[in-house]
Amino acid sequence: MIRMGRGSRSESGETNEYQSNGSSSTPAYNYGSESPQATPRVVTDSESIARDIKEGRLSGFVGHGTVLTGETLFQMMLRVDGHLTGTVMSDGGTLIVGTNGQVDANVSVGVATINGVVNGDVIASEKIHLGRTARVMGNVATPRLVIEEGALFEGGCTMMKAREDMDSEATKATQEQYRSAETSSYQSSVADTDDDDDDDELLSVTDDEEEEEAETVSV
Repeated sequence: MIRMGRGSRSESGETNEYQSNGSSSTPAYNYGSESPQATPRVVTDSESIARDIKEGRLSGFVGHGTVLTGETLFQMMLRVDGHLTGTVMSDGGTLIVGTNGQVDANVSVGVATINGVVNGDVIASEKIHLGRTARVMGNVATPRLVIEEGALFEGGCTMMKAREDMDSEATKATQEQYRSAETSSYQSSVADTDDDDDDDELLSVTDDEEEEEAETVSV
């Protein structure tokens, strides 16, 4: 015999008890409430240029669509997003060739960061960095060379002489600093000696005056 009423009441009671127990229990992890991690914002070339100009690091800029021909001399930093032809020189400055930039010139700088096209020899006293979009047709000379995957480089590379030149310059700078430190210490010691001599002379003069006063009193 199947008693539907009692069975249904019993089943409904068990179901309500299960639902109440299920509603009272909280899950261990609430994935829906977790906030997604913020992705870092990519800095555009325009923002990078504006930041360099504001901070005073960018001393020259050749914009996209601009064509310049001749001898280029700069300090600190030069960015090329256009077309530059001739020669590029800087004593310790940084040359940046953008993705759309093209330099048809021999380059002599401190640091060269190339992401565009360079047709000519590149000499960097500190470092040359070729990005993945770089196209360099010419010889390079630098103590440090970085080539990313995807870059094209066609030419010769000289690093030993550049490294020796960099080491010799560093040695000269160290020697000059040592000499300047010795000179300053010598000058300070001479000044102290002169002060001591002046004090001794003053003391001797004072003693002589006291002796003369004593003789005058005795007379």
